[in-house]
Amino acid sequence: VAGDAAFVHDTLMMPESGTSRADFPGGSTEDLWNSLRAILDLRRDTRLYVGHDYPGDGAAPEYMATVAEHRLRNRHVKDGIGKAEFIATRRARDATLPLPARMLAALQVNIRGGCLPEAEADGHSYLKFPLRKFEPR
Repeated sequence: VAGDAAFVHDTLMMPESGTSRADFPGGSTEDLWNSLRAILDLRRDTRLYVGHDYPGDGAAPEYMATVAEHRLRNRHVKDGIGKAEFIATRRARDATLPLPARMLAALQVNIRGGCLPEAEADGHSYLKFPLRKFEPR
């Protein structure tokens, strides 16, 4: 939070798209709900800057909506949607989504605050991937 703005990146999307998924390693729909509620408890005129938008055909991407707009229109957490409904909706939606193509690489860099893994004995950094762990069964 900086003044009348908050930078929420992947927690909320634009209201029409809802919220981020919670099924990545270490993810929790309950933790996501708690984070979302803390954000939506900010002043209603707080500008929320998001990291992604998935606009419909012909619509331009957007990057900001206020707390009030999310509480009115966010498809996953607008006012009137409770914790149990959110968790059921988020889990059902997440179960239909494939693992993003670059997720395993991104996680290994993101958990290090944007830094590459430590160099190994040969002086190079490596990203490591489990084989066949995330393939559909």
